Amino acid sequence: TAVGFGMDPDLQIDIITELDLVNTTLGVTQVSGLHNASKAFLFQDIEREIHAAPHVSEKLIQLFRNKSEFTFLATLQQKASTSGVILSIRELEHSYFELESSGLRDEIRYHYRFNGKSRTEVFPYRLADGQWHKIAVSLSASHLLLHVDCNRIYERIIDPPEMNLTPESNLWLGQRNRKHGFFKGVIQDVKVIFIPNGYITQCPNLNRTCPTCSDFLSLVQGIMDLQELLAKMTAKLNYAETRLSQLEDCHCEKTCQVNGLIYRDKDSWVEDDHCRNCTCKSGVVECRRMSCPPLDCPPDALPVHVESQCCKICKAKCIYGGKVLAEGQRVLTKSCRECRNGVLVKVIETCPPLNCSEKDHVLPENQCCSVCRGHNFCAEGHRCGENSECRNWNTKATCECKNGYLSVQGDSAYCE
Repeated sequence: TAVGFGMDPDLQIDIITELDLVNTTLGVTQVSGLHNASKAFLFQDIEREIHAAPHVSEKLIQLFRNKSEFTFLATLQQKASTSGVILSIRELEHSYFELESSGLRDEIRYHYRFNGKSRTEVFPYRLADGQWHKIAVSLSASHLLLHVDCNRIYERIIDPPEMNLTPESNLWLGQRNRKHGFFKGVIQDVKVIFIPNGYITQCPNLNRTCPTCSDFLSLVQGIMDLQELLAKMTAKLNYAETRLSQLEDCHCEKTCQVNGLIYRDKDSWVEDDHCRNCTCKSGVVECRRMSCPPLDCPPDALPVHVESQCCKICKAKCIYGGKVLAEGQRVLTKSCRECRNGVLVKVIETCPPLNCSEKDHVLPENQCCSVCRGHNFCAEGHRCGENSECRNWNTKATCECKNGYLSVQGDSAYCE
């Protein structure tokens, strides 16, 4: 954060520069400072309003947010036996940081907030004596240091100040608000910095305190986090050792991989596409066709295939002109009609154009639209079992058992 005696500009705010006091005239006059070529400003005993613009307040709020330590620095010459506020960061009547010097009581007072309540630390010291003084107030968690002229005057443990300023907070220099706490004298080199041992930037020859209170609390929190992590890792290690002891009792098994799925030994599943029950046996897939129960349909029904079912079911049949039609079959009269639940229903269907001469037009069985001679009926999804194969005829497709297989119950769609 700090290199030599330099400072990261992102970790400090120069109050004099940010308030642009050079262009401020009412109640403030630029005068010679403690050092050659240094900018100092005389705060006169008249009404004035020296406070930060909104963008400066926002910058200050962001710098204070989630910090646990900072240092306020200033060089000043206060008129003897006067009282006034050097710097105040406040919201309405609530002070988040306020440094006040009382020449009437010879006290330096630090006002802050803890858990929503106002707190004040009083340090007996005569600052209002008409002489130049350097003052540094350092906060590190609950540890407070007060340096005057590079001497450590006081060191205390206090309630940890609230650091997360509200958006309505504002900064006042040389006064508490518009009407009270007017400082009388000269102020220069006013800064707030956010590094450990910030007083070093004002007094480079002072000894550093390492670690600071904030550093120590961070170390303690780090140790607590590590202890919690160690407890979790120990629990996970114990669980892993338990699992390993269980794995020692396991035996190796061969699995089966089917269509990208892995099945363990003795797992069973159903192949819907082929209507088969399959089992994984020592890495080999064994399948058997699902056995369909004998189908004894009543006189007014016929066995037919239904989508997503392996076995045929009985569906009501239709009779037209002495011709028997099963569910889904069609007949062409003056119009196209289809058998649905035992009733011929009129079907409005546009037949596709045919790429053949009229003499080669063929009307398939139980259909209403003609096809060209040699049409592949099997390609239309005619369903046959795994041991039968589809065969094209002139007006239809049929299932035939493969060599060495016989039809089941007279239906060549099922063979064994």
